[in-house]
Amino acid sequence: MAKFIGLIGYPLKHSISPYFQQAALDYHQLDIRYELWETKPGRLESTIARLREPQNLGANVTVPYKETVLPLLDEVDEMASLIGAVNTIVKRDDRLLGFNTDAHGFLQGLRQEGHFEPEGKRVMILGAGGAARAVCFALVREKVSSLIISNRTLIRAEILADSLRSHVAEVGLETEVITMAWQALNSTEAFAHCQLIVNCTTMGMKHSPQEGKSPLSFNVIPQDVLVYDLVYNPHPTPLLRLAEKAGANILGGLAMLVYQGAASFELWTSKKAPVDTMFNRAREAVQKFA
Repeated sequence: MAKFIGLIGYPLKHSISPYFQQAALDYHQLDIRYELWETKPGRLESTIARLREPQNLGANVTVPYKETVLPLLDEVDEMASLIGAVNTIVKRDDRLLGFNTDAHGFLQGLRQEGHFEPEGKRVMILGAGGAARAVCFALVREKVSSLIISNRTLIRAEILADSLRSHVAEVGLETEVITMAWQALNSTEAFAHCQLIVNCTTMGMKHSPQEGKSPLSFNVIPQDVLVYDLVYNPHPTPLLRLAEKAGANILGGLAMLVYQGAASFELWTSKKAPVDTMFNRAREAVQKFA
């Protein structure tokens, strides 16, 4: 009898997760199907309840449910609880356990594909949602020197910054965490001495309301900075096109997507993820739907 794993989010037209996750499941000859479980607002609770059915093994969670899913789970692991966001659900003994593999996937992509070591660096974060929370906590734990968070709704950035400052003080780190108004991103001064810019918004994502748009203009992007756009479809994104034109180094979101997916795969199956196979299928899927 086939088992199932799903991706929970809305909308999901842009997602390529079924392509590379199914490739990994097939690599190990597992009778498991990875599906898109598009869940409209107001239907999240019923979708999570169906996860408890015997044929279902777990799920990935994406925008906009990474934070709102927490109270619907039986248990949340330490990292996901710290971040305040879950992107992976694993069913064990009829209990739904929440994990966050985004932080791991982000750092793996940053180091393996971006060749960037975050310790001691100055970082600008665009966005303050679930993905941004994972990225920020990952960077703080890697001892970046400063973290600037900007979000269209400033209060969300301030809430995230307060959580980070509390964690920094609790564990004895020294990262400076500040917020910046979204409008201030129009100034080159906002990026002075910045070495890494991470776009954690969905701006520029294919099939989104902001498809074709960039959160930054060409003239504010410094030369030699690394611009890491977590949006993976299309590639390159509008932001990465502008960054490359400005003389910056660029990294797309495919690396984070695959590395976080590989970590999720291992939680569901207890088998080693075939990362090369997953990368190959993910690249094919992006090209197919470009």
